[in-house]
Amino acid sequence: MRLRGRKGIRESLEAQKELVILDPKEYKGKWASLFGNDHPIHVEFGMGKGQFISQMSYKNTDVNFIGIDMYDELVRRASEKALHAWSERNIDLPPNLRLALANVEFAEEVFEVGELERVYLNFSDPWPKAKHARRRLTHPRFLEKYVSLLNSNGEIHLKTDSQSLFEFSLNSFADVGLQMSNISLNLHREGIQEWNVMTEYESKFVGKGMDIHRCEVLVGEHSLQRYQEDRLKKYRLQENKPDIES
Repeated sequence: MRLRGRKGIRESLEAQKELVILDPKEYKGKWASLFGNDHPIHVEFGMGKGQFISQMSYKNTDVNFIGIDMYDELVRRASEKALHAWSERNIDLPPNLRLALANVEFAEEVFEVGELERVYLNFSDPWPKAKHARRRLTHPRFLEKYVSLLNSNGEIHLKTDSQSLFEFSLNSFADVGLQMSNISLNLHREGIQEWNVMTEYESKFVGKGMDIHRCEVLVGEHSLQRYQEDRLKKYRLQENKPDIES
């Protein structure tokens, strides 16, 4: 991705030390203390301009959010969106949001094993050429990182407009033995979902009538247990449903 950034980007980020983390490796295993609470930590890898992570933090104040991107210009733009979103509550600094300049390649140097509860992968670069498959954020080598960083409630949530990336991702999840749930080939088939927070790309693609693919991946033992319990409940309800005479 090529970005034409403004002059003084680094200086701007350095001036936002309470929101922007330029050396996140310093907080490995210490993110809870940075937020000052033990709330769950959700991370978006490749946050882009930050619309999703800003709105999620605004709507879910009982969760701590971290937006990660490797481009300082995108971190700058995300900081602007975060501050704007929270200004509607007359709050200068989002209490449950931090933005970090980092590369997902080194995620294990930023987070401790089991430190995260959820990983969001929203409209990641599909890297369509076969020779670039290892760069896709749902390649098994990345999935191994996420799995190690997620706790017993751990989940991975994926959204993309790329059918090829979605198919590749589903195969990757299956190859490493991960349980998938709530798979959707067209998330907005029946209209905009109120619970769904959209990214900038998603808003644009939905406006063009493009399909949005989504799925959840259950990693932690408690997530898997809840999934099995929900399936059992649905099965029992189906079994007890009275037959309808034609």
